[in-house]
Amino acid sequence: MSQRLVIDPVTRIEGHARITIQLGDDGEVADARFHVTEFRGFERFCEGRSFRELPAITSRICGICPVSHELASARACDALLAVDVPDAAKALRKLVNLAQLVQSHALSFFHLSSPDWILGYDSDPARRNVLGLAEARPELARQGIRLRQWGQQVIEAVAGRRVHPGWAVPGGVARPLSAAARERILAGLPEALATARQTLGWFAGTAADHQEEARVFGNFPSLFMAMVGPEGELEHTDGKLRFVDERGAVLADQVEPRDHRAWIGEAVEPWSYLKFPYYLKHGYPGGLYRVGPLARLNCCARAGTPLADEALAGFRQLGRGAVLSSFHAHHARLVEILYAVERIEQLLADPGILSDEVCAVALRSRRRAVGACEAPRGTLFHDYEVDRDGLVERVDLLIATGQNNLAMNRTVAQIARHYLSGQRLEEGLLNRVEAGIRAFDPCLSCSTHAAGKMAMVVELLGGQGELLDAATR
Repeated sequence: MSQRLVIDPVTRIEGHARITIQLGDDGEVADARFHVTEFRGFERFCEGRSFRELPAITSRICGICPVSHELASARACDALLAVDVPDAAKALRKLVNLAQLVQSHALSFFHLSSPDWILGYDSDPARRNVLGLAEARPELARQGIRLRQWGQQVIEAVAGRRVHPGWAVPGGVARPLSAAARERILAGLPEALATARQTLGWFAGTAADHQEEARVFGNFPSLFMAMVGPEGELEHTDGKLRFVDERGAVLADQVEPRDHRAWIGEAVEPWSYLKFPYYLKHGYPGGLYRVGPLARLNCCARAGTPLADEALAGFRQLGRGAVLSSFHAHHARLVEILYAVERIEQLLADPGILSDEVCAVALRSRRRAVGACEAPRGTLFHDYEVDRDGLVERVDLLIATGQNNLAMNRTVAQIARHYLSGQRLEEGLLNRVEAGIRAFDPCLSCSTHAAGKMAMVVELLGGQGELLDAATR
């Protein structure tokens, strides 16, 4: 008799989802699915607005990565204007995007995921959180808070506000960087760099403790996609697309983000509001690909800063060809934090970053444009069409979490097959299934734009579809 198990809600992620695990007549896992239970609708209420309003509007999609949406939107608007953005504005956009990466990765690593490693996957869920972490490892918790705080302070110093700054505008940015703000950022940089190096060294040294998780948390061959610079270096703001396979071989390179629809298709399933993007040439679902920190390190030829290049070389020892396990995305986040801190220091060293020429003025000259950047969770696309008066006719957002949807579903099934024993939902299983999802650091409100609140449920179903057990968070 088959059974169905439900985890609802998935905890320590941004947004609302549930997981169902289907058992066959033999009692073994036959299938598992990650259901996103939020409704997508943000694009529709952008219609009819002036395109110049969209950077500020779309930044409200998310409170964790508003900078990514604001920058992708502004880049699409730049293209609608067919304008050259001043160099100082380009540098400031890069700087703010890197600062957002620092604060978002710090949140994911220290606050959402490290309680599993420090307190144990089978520990009491009432204690397995950031408060329990602060009790068990107060210095680690403090470092995580301070690192995230520094990233937020950089955003505030440059853009005026930590969240939803409304600072990136069509043609550039709304205000230049002051010398005083530059000095405030530099003053906190040594501590941020020290924390990044220390945490990376500690986590890399614990690899032997996580071998089982690395083997079953999303460890399967897939494609990867990320933006890279002209020489294949890490590039989070102004890059072009590269696809690689599980061996690390390049399938396509220097693809213009505006042409992404020639390479990426989207499928839908009746059991989730989240779409299923795939690599068109390989079809659905064979064209499964991943984005995000793991994908960026698999796609790039080098990081481009000294300490991050050294760390990247160590990271690549985790795999043969591409690093396949999504568990190693945690390691990749730390490498990217190190890179971001180094790169921020490089950008601030250029006197031109203090230029007051930060915005170009132009009239609309195109009807369709695409803007893209690397958000903390992966490549983000904003695709706009406007009428002759510049009013928005169509908005299409392709979000990083959606692009990881096929991979997240396969990860859930892989973990359930490894850990599920019998017909009961044990706490250790529940948390490991959730932890497999947390490795992707999904942002479901970004990708589906929720209205209302839904919980996470895990259900266990029998062979005839009858409910054998359920757990609700």
